[in-house]
Amino acid sequence: MARPTLKSFKAEALKRKAVKEEYLELAPAYEVRRKLIALRQEAGLTQEQLAELLHTNKSNISRLESVGSTISPKLSTLADYAQAIGYKIKIDFVPIQSGT
Repeated sequence: MARPTLKSFKAEALKRKAVKEEYLELAPAYEVRRKLIALRQEAGLTQEQLAELLHTNKSNISRLESVGSTISPKLSTLADYAQAIGYKIKIDFVPIQSGT
């Protein structure tokens, strides 16, 4: 018997209402962290280099980018991070769609 792929496992798990609700609730935090990592890498910076630019420790950058972190970054921290890699933050609000 073949092992399930991550894609098939995710699809099966998301059929459960409680799992889907939790997944949707956590999605924005995961998206922000994935974006931070991608932009830092596009800028050609390591966590150590970015930490130096921000006058902080590498562990703080690692924690900020970690999807497992229980700490929510302050908006000012995200703005400083963005500026250090040549970006600015744009916040958008979208309506909640019923049925999701």
